[in-house]
Amino acid sequence: MSDSPALYLPTDWRDFLSLTKPRVMSLVIFTGLCGLLAAPGYIHPLIAFTAVLCIAMGAGGAAALNQWWEADIDAGMKRTSGRPIPGGRLRKDDARDFGILLSGASVMVMGVAVNWLAAIILAISIVYYAVVYTIWLKPRTPQNIVIGGGAGAFPPMIGWVAVTGDVTLMPVLLFAIIFFWTPPHFWALALFVQTDYAKVGIPMMPVVKGEASTRRQILAYAILLLPIAAAPWFIGGTGAVYGGAAVLLSLVFLALAAPVALRRAEAGDSMKPEKRLFAFSVLYLFALFAALVADRAVYGQGIFA
Repeated sequence: MSDSPALYLPTDWRDFLSLTKPRVMSLVIFTGLCGLLAAPGYIHPLIAFTAVLCIAMGAGGAAALNQWWEADIDAGMKRTSGRPIPGGRLRKDDARDFGILLSGASVMVMGVAVNWLAAIILAISIVYYAVVYTIWLKPRTPQNIVIGGGAGAFPPMIGWVAVTGDVTLMPVLLFAIIFFWTPPHFWALALFVQTDYAKVGIPMMPVVKGEASTRRQILAYAILLLPIAAAPWFIGGTGAVYGGAAVLLSLVFLALAAPVALRRAEAGDSMKPEKRLFAFSVLYLFALFAALVADRAVYGQGIFA
């Protein structure tokens, strides 16, 4: 794509906001906030706000760098062709500089205002998404989502560490929940947009290994997710409010994954089971982490007390 000024429309602040992937960032912010609220200990409300803001800035910066690197790929996909860079509303260099600014500022502010361990984990998450996943994994292996899932799994750990200043088993389990949730969530989407990925040469699982293999793996990860989601309860890190919600939500997730795994889509198929699983997977994560905070409110002392 040329960066000739004649090809670009005037940039609007909404284009910069769009670079941060607000829909994805809302889930990142929410899980980071829940990790912070569920952590044992005290944190001043202003520092808590700063920590969540830094998580949001870091996620937005990484997303901007992702779109800078993948501008040509985005241009070739129907789902992403309207993004600011392929849509001709934003220069690639401006997106890159915006991403670097947000990412660097988020890490520095987190370190100075909150604690440096949280800042280091935030920096790792940014590099993981913008470099390890975007540049290395995504164009090379169908396991890109599996390995790259770690990028989106860091926020609750960062929120937890912002309060406690250390890494224990609980934040590791919160990381693991999102890590194992990501493949069935994303592959459900990939099943009904796989032609887009095939067109631009991205080796997503349905494109490389086929639908049957992808469907089996969705079910396998949904099965694994049940004990992992319930693990914070099993180890005594939460009470029955979270435990009951984790088991119930995971059973529903599994019930929706089963028909996806057992069916074969045909030409003209509306892919309703796949779309239903994808939609519920987003609700699943919001509800699970909300239950984590509710459990903390019922059984623990508030972090601002």
